[in-house]
Formats: sequence, structure tokens, C-alpha cells
Amino acid sequence: MTVEQKWPERLWVVRHGESAGNVARDAAEAANLPIIDIATRDMDTPLSERGERQALALARWCGSRPENEQPDVILCSPYVRARDTASHVARALSTEVDVRTDERLREKEFGILDRLTRSGIMAKYPELSEQRAHVGKFYFRPPGGESWCDVILRLRSVIDTMTREHRGQRVLIVAHQVIVTCFRYLLERMDESQILAIDRKADVPNCGVTAYAFDPAAGRRGKLVLKLVNFLAPLEEAGAPVTAAPDVPAAPKS
Repeated sequence: MTVEQKWPERLWVVRHGESAGNVARDAAEAANLPIIDIATRDMDTPLSERGERQALALARWCGSRPENEQPDVILCSPYVRARDTASHVARALSTEVDVRTDERLREKEFGILDRLTRSGIMAKYPELSEQRAHVGKFYFRPPGGESWCDVILRLRSVIDTMTREHRGQRVLIVAHQVIVTCFRYLLERMDESQILAIDRKADVPNCGVTAYAFDPAAGRRGKLVLKLVNFLAPLEEAGAPVTAAPDVPAAPKS
């Protein structure tokens, strides 16, 4: 019996190019300041100059692939840095594609810890710092913010949408570091210890490509199989700088 394919044919999950927020966070951490000096809302923070170069390098790589290996649709976070990265890619493709923003792909919400550095969190909210160290980042939810579990919950519905609306298509997702990692948790059926082990190894690089392809022989009814993890050849070939700073606010690895 032939089983109908429910998954996209290809799936790429990409972190946006470096943002002005990443740059401001690095400067605040280097100066041991409590607050990251950036005037815009997180969702309005644009790409940095390096981030623009990274996004253009990613776009050239996507556009240089054979037409039947390019995305049919782009789903992206509504945050400016993700939208701008996605727009660069869309303009480089051989055929016009839909770029659809989806609020479920937004950055993890930091709540009252927004714009605080490591030292700022420890100084202003020492009890939260202790709670986070005890509970771990997978389950810790700052007041007004989200845990990784909260992010995973909304991404489960994104996967439902993909299997309903984009089966058999080639889908590119442009979002944020935690989104990329949490998609891996879901698609590769990880547990808490596995996802945290991956997170401890390295931050997801800006414009790094994590890719899956549908394999009809995998599992009972076929599934998406991991092909690339944080693939950086698009940036390296174009001479664009590679950056992998964590998203703000910074927090200790756990």
C-alpha cells in the first residue's frame, strides 16, 4: 500500500544574519555592563553590517542551486532581522516565492530579563539566576517570558501547518537560534539531555543552514532525515564573516 507523503520534500532551518542586538550584547558583556544598550524593541532590531553580508552570501548560495533544489516557500519570524534575511534570499531565487511571516517563529521571549547581560541578571534578579541554575534552561520560564518548552509547544503547531499545507514542497524557515535548536529537538525526537548537550557544544551560527530531506524508507511512513547541521559554506565561499553570538539576553550555559 502506498502511503501519502505528509512531510515537505526538503526543509532548511536557518538563523538570521547577525543583528545589531548581537553586536550590542557583545559590547555590553565585554564592558561588564548590566544592560545591553540598544534603543529598538527586540522585534525591530535590524541586521548589522556583517549580518547584511551574511544574508547576501546565504542568498547567493540559495540562488545558485538548481531550480528544483530551491525553496518553494519561505516561512520566517516577523522580527526585522529574520524578515530582512528572508527577503534577501527570496530576491536571489530563480522563481518568485511566497515569504510568509509567522509569529510562532518569533524569538524566545525573555520577559523581565530582556536586555540584561549575565552580570545584570545576577545583580538585579539573583533569585531568578539561582532558580534558573537549579531548574535548567529547558524548563526555566522567567516572569513574562518563555521556557524552551513553551517555544517547543508553538513549534509543534508550525509542524502541523507544514504537514497540512506544504507536504511535498521545499520549505525554508528563517528564524532564531532557539528556534533552530528546538526544531531539531522535535524533528529528531530528542529529550532534554540531548538538546542541552547540543546547545552546550556551540551557539547556532548566524545564517548557518540545518537541512532535512524526506526519506520514504525512514520510519514507518517516511520522515525528514537530517542532512546538514549549521552548514556555513555559503558564508565561507563568499568571504562573509562567521558569527555565532547567542541571542540577547545572554545567559550561562547549563
